[in-house]
Amino acid sequence: MTPPRDEPGSNTESTQTTSSANRGSRLWLWLVLAGLIAVFAPTLVWLWGRWTLSVWHNAHGLLILPVAAYFVREELRETRHLPPSSSAWGFAILVPALLLRAFDAGMHTELLSAAAIVLAMPGLSLLLFGVARTRAILIPLLFLGLALPIPLSFTESIHLQLRHLATAGTAAVLPWVGIPVFTEGTTLHIARGPIEVADACSGFSTLYAAVAVALLTAYQSTSGARRALVLVTAAPIAIVSNVIRVLLLVALVAWFGTGILDTYVHPLSGIMTFAMSLPLIFWLGGDARSRAVPAPAAGTPS
Repeated sequence: MTPPRDEPGSNTESTQTTSSANRGSRLWLWLVLAGLIAVFAPTLVWLWGRWTLSVWHNAHGLLILPVAAYFVREELRETRHLPPSSSAWGFAILVPALLLRAFDAGMHTELLSAAAIVLAMPGLSLLLFGVARTRAILIPLLFLGLALPIPLSFTESIHLQLRHLATAGTAAVLPWVGIPVFTEGTTLHIARGPIEVADACSGFSTLYAAVAVALLTAYQSTSGARRALVLVTAAPIAIVSNVIRVLLLVALVAWFGTGILDTYVHPLSGIMTFAMSLPLIFWLGGDARSRAVPAPAAGTPS
């Protein structure tokens, strides 16, 4: 007997059907993504306003986002060999996030909605990338929570301690550069007049960003010693960077008058603290996890 033969074109039709189904699934996933962007659009605008309000408040969010995105990209590059996949378990995470967003719609805090965005990220990743890839990028996704603004009522005591540290550090160095100074609380008295180290100059935003970046850098580091070093030194680096900034500002006031604080120099000095702290933390953490390159198979051209 002759075995039955496949009809011509049957394999092609099956492949086309599978391809059409995949395209349909992808279309639905991108529609879900578009819907989430529409739902969270007001919260995204609110977050952008908080991050760009000034370099003194919550500016760390603008730095944490690209750093987390970089680590997500690096982890996804490691999983390029995996086939495309999607997991419906993503809805089990997305639904609670949407409920939290709906709850906050009546309270108008926006902070709960911002937390809902961070909660929704793993769920969206499960839908778009599947379980294996989501497991690989889960830690960087969760670190996005560090970009959320913290209400001042929760950090007031930390701000005060940082202000005292900045005042004491600046007062200790100023006589070395020939500027007499007298401190009263968090106020520096020099010949040009009093200069208060306010909450905006406490360096909290730099400290927050430095700790967050240190955690991500330690996560990627291959050396236990490097990992410990970067975690231990992150806070001191941020504090010293802020003391240097306050010191330079007070010196400029002593040389050019208090009007210098009303120029671009003042906010630019805030950016300087990030520019000093974060590259140093990256350097102390060492290179990112080494990427093993598979050797070519025998007989395969390199």
